[in-house]
Amino acid sequence: MRTDKERNLLLKALDAFKRKIVVISKDFRILASAGVDALIDGESPSGKCCHQVFYNRPEPCDNCPAKKVGLTGKPSLRDISSGALSKQKRSCLYAYPILDEDGQEVLTIFNFELPALEGLEEELRRANSFLYNLLQSACDGVIAADLTGKIIIFNDAAAEVTGHSVEAALDHLNIRSIYEGDGAREVMRHLRSDEYGGKGKLKKYRIKAIGKNGERIPISLYASIIYDEQGKEVGSIGFFHDLRERIHIQQKLEKTQLQLIQSEKMASLGKLSAGVAHQLNNPLGGITLYTKLMLEDYDLEKNAKEDLYRILKDAQRCRDTVKELLEFARQTRQFMKPLNINKSIDRTLFLIENQTLFHNITLKKKMAPFIPLVLADAQQMGHVFMNIIINAAQAMDGNGTISISTRESATKDRVIIEFSDTGPGISAEDLEHIFEPFFTTKEEGKGTGLGLSVVYGIVENHGGTITARSVPGRGSTFIIELPITRETEKGAEYAEHA
Repeated sequence: MRTDKERNLLLKALDAFKRKIVVISKDFRILASAGVDALIDGESPSGKCCHQVFYNRPEPCDNCPAKKVGLTGKPSLRDISSGALSKQKRSCLYAYPILDEDGQEVLTIFNFELPALEGLEEELRRANSFLYNLLQSACDGVIAADLTGKIIIFNDAAAEVTGHSVEAALDHLNIRSIYEGDGAREVMRHLRSDEYGGKGKLKKYRIKAIGKNGERIPISLYASIIYDEQGKEVGSIGFFHDLRERIHIQQKLEKTQLQLIQSEKMASLGKLSAGVAHQLNNPLGGITLYTKLMLEDYDLEKNAKEDLYRILKDAQRCRDTVKELLEFARQTRQFMKPLNINKSIDRTLFLIENQTLFHNITLKKKMAPFIPLVLADAQQMGHVFMNIIINAAQAMDGNGTISISTRESATKDRVIIEFSDTGPGISAEDLEHIFEPFFTTKEEGKGTGLGLSVVYGIVENHGGTITARSVPGRGSTFIIELPITRETEKGAEYAEHA
């Protein structure tokens, strides 16, 4: 038993304790208190309900620890702070049962703060804030998920690449829906092996992500497994970089490289062709001249005359080949002036559309009405257009549709001309070689294989480009791009030598 002196000291200690200590009955009425401010008009809180005094509530609080003590007979603790990272001090209510002088069970409640945790919580809040800002500032996408696939980290870069909002990803998106096919399973299988950067790590792994709109997005992935203190897997995190722009640039570089190789090949073959053509011209002239003299000066038998005419025909074919070689070698003069491409195409069609080959061919034109001018040699461009159109007609055996369109490029610096046909198309293997000299898909004796080579050289010499695409069985399309000139059709003409 405590002495009166001890009781008085304990009461003084309770009154000096800067925490509320309340003893209540089972019906929540205050029996005794310490550290509780007096009510208005100086009335004591005794006899009043604790929920009215402290919270101005008509009924006990839903999460009152005294309720739980009344039900279980065991002490109960309730955290009354607004959250683990709340800026407010963390407070708790603790309730436990005691017996009064009559042996009746009453409840003691007191509140307390945890000042020792305040510094830790502030550090945790700062660390969380720093980690959040770090992830959001990352240029690459960052996604983390638990073992069920639920996404727990999804930064702004990941949202930009995939098209999914951060909120939607964290709310209902599963990591398996981010990767194409069985990609998520493959990533985890590689992470658990030692072959892709060490166990638990995956480096520079190329895979395709699936965007919100269904787009397949090539990415480079760095991933790791997340382990707990016991070394047990609890999730995974991945950092990925969008490769679309890099792949696009790489394809452009490869295309440019192929064009440079083709240009060098054409330049070398052009020099060789020019030399060969000049060497062949003189003997061909002699063959033609003396054959004609023999036909004129001698009375020959019919069979002999037929043989000489065959010689003339073959010599003429050789001369035509030499002419194309010289054209291919660009040994002809150019007269460059501002040219309206639409008018040039119309002139070409006027010359050929009444030929027998075009009787069963439908010509469709879709030409921009106010097309900018290009600086070009009208005769050579006519040769380009005629060669492509006749090739298309021959490919269709004189029966089908040729579509011709012109437009200004999106960059406003080039004119784009397209020729499409409904012919049998060109195989992928042949498509790689169609601009090479002497390459032809026609039967022997029906083509020299120089037509498209000459076209390529003329277009390139005009500062333009020509490409082809084809789907076997559905036709081919040739696309010519020529730089726009700011001169007018009335501008001064000038000549340049190739």
